[in-house]
Amino acid sequence: GAEGSTLMSYFSKNQIQALKPKITFSTLRDLQCPVLQSHDLQGKPEESCSTEELFEWLGAVLNQVNLDNKSSSFLSTYCCPEPNTVVEKAFLCTITGFIIPEKIIQLLEQLCCYFGEPKLAYWLTLTVHGFADSPVSWRESEHGFHKGGENLYNFVIFRNLDYWLQMAVGAHDDCPP
Repeated sequence: GAEGSTLMSYFSKNQIQALKPKITFSTLRDLQCPVLQSHDLQGKPEESCSTEELFEWLGAVLNQVNLDNKSSSFLSTYCCPEPNTVVEKAFLCTITGFIIPEKIIQLLEQLCCYFGEPKLAYWLTLTVHGFADSPVSWRESEHGFHKGGENLYNFVIFRNLDYWLQMAVGAHDDCPP
């Protein structure tokens, strides 16, 4: 109706346009991955890694940090936590843009369907980063982006469909309920 045409007029007059999310795919070869057990959040020496170790490793992988721990690389001497296994191929899909919660739920459901057929993977992840200056906040507090801006969560989904949910919020933000 009239409201819709007024809104469209505003957008076109101010040269505002809708953008589709940018999707990129990459294949990581011979990637060292932590060994995880869905029932063991703390990890056990020589058996499995903890949730904290996974979260740190995942951050390094997503930021394309070299994980070989060679001293000639002064940017990072980080290496994959122990125990780990080498994965011949790992697939990374990155979607950049404004993504509504319903689409994130849909992605999560599709990832769970991945284990519907026998697969070699033991686990997979879905990480959602909010913009540092996101207006979204938890509870009644304003998002503290002027003082930090951390705003992400990560699902780790296991073959048996158990999952871990990891969240990071800024020091000046309330934790989610």
